Amino acid sequence: MKKISFIFAIIAVLVIGLIGGYFLSRNNFFDRLSSPKDKYTAFLMEVYDKIKENYWDKIPDERLLELYTAGAEKFAGQVVTQKPKSRNDLQKTLAKVVASLPDDAKKKEFSVSLADAVLATLEPIGRSRLYSQKEEANLANEVKNINLEVDLYKNLGIAKNASPEAISKAYEEKTQELTKESSPEAKQKLAEVNKAFQTLSDEAARKTYDQTGVESTITSKLLRPDIFYLHLTRFSPTTIDDLIRVTGKVDKGEILETLIFDLRDNIGGAIDGLPYFLGPFIGNDAYAYQFFHQGEKTDYKTKTGWLNSLVRYKKIVILVNGGTMSSAEVMASTFKKYNVGVLVGTITKGWGTVEKVFELQNQIDKGEKYSVFLVHSLTLREDGKPIEGAGVEPNINITNKGWEKELYSRFGSQTLIAAVEEVL
Repeated sequence: MKKISFIFAIIAVLVIGLIGGYFLSRNNFFDRLSSPKDKYTAFLMEVYDKIKENYWDKIPDERLLELYTAGAEKFAGQVVTQKPKSRNDLQKTLAKVVASLPDDAKKKEFSVSLADAVLATLEPIGRSRLYSQKEEANLANEVKNINLEVDLYKNLGIAKNASPEAISKAYEEKTQELTKESSPEAKQKLAEVNKAFQTLSDEAARKTYDQTGVESTITSKLLRPDIFYLHLTRFSPTTIDDLIRVTGKVDKGEILETLIFDLRDNIGGAIDGLPYFLGPFIGNDAYAYQFFHQGEKTDYKTKTGWLNSLVRYKKIVILVNGGTMSSAEVMASTFKKYNVGVLVGTITKGWGTVEKVFELQNQIDKGEKYSVFLVHSLTLREDGKPIEGAGVEPNINITNKGWEKELYSRFGSQTLIAAVEEVL
């Protein structure tokens, strides 16, 4: 019996030793071993860990400790006499500060303010934030291209059961009325009318809008028998369907071979569909673009088979401006990298970040759920440098005198130049 007990003891020591050796090899294990006793400190430390694990840059602990300490002093209105030098020190410091606050309302206010301030201070400034449920829902609607404050039927001045003929008539009347004015307000209203018409004049797009509130992300027009104009206003989960529907309408005959692809004022959005958008132009399984995250680059390849109606275009002009941002900049950069068409316009915005929402397990209010909206990666342009803060340079800048001649030298078509000028 003693022998059996001795064997079990040896085994137990070996198991404990193996487990201990494993955990000792983990960074900051002992820092994480002592869980915070209060939910507010647990909440703040989870935000700390989300930043360390998921932020695009390898932020030094010293820097993150400084941000937390400075924020704690500001929002608690007290001086932290002993500055934390490790994660564990910070946890103890925050616990003391939280304990000194008079009630749960103050503790919640302190925790929310501190977490949001730390996130907002990360580069690029203001891009990362603490999100409430409402803010996360608004973000989801924005990505889906749902604007709860806009009624497309009201923009056209028609009833929701209006016939296609009534929609076209209202559009013509509104357009004629607004084009007579040159004020910024009239131009804005005209843009709203055009946007409403693009969604409501298409049976499938109108049905989607009526059922879900999702607006079309595309406006289009056949400018000439051989020139198709396509304005992509943003990237959303329905953009591929929009492209299939819109381009499919003109995908016939052999005359149409020129595309003016307008990315001006495209605010970006869902980047997941980009490999499919780029596939028809640069081929399948081609290295399209890269993300940069904590010192490592990740390649993304194209996919084909979804947008065959875009393959027909042999001459392509891509329009960009200072409002072209995010996913649209990545797309423009890839066009430039592969010499697909010609980028015409002005330098893009330089908003080259990819953000993600990270859920938090430690919540501080039963009636509210917070999450971390964090810059997870930087996008890289055709020369391997970050788009963020730099933008993408067009091949032909329309602020330069004689840009029309330069465009003519590329395509040898005065008709195309006239079409581009008409759009601009």
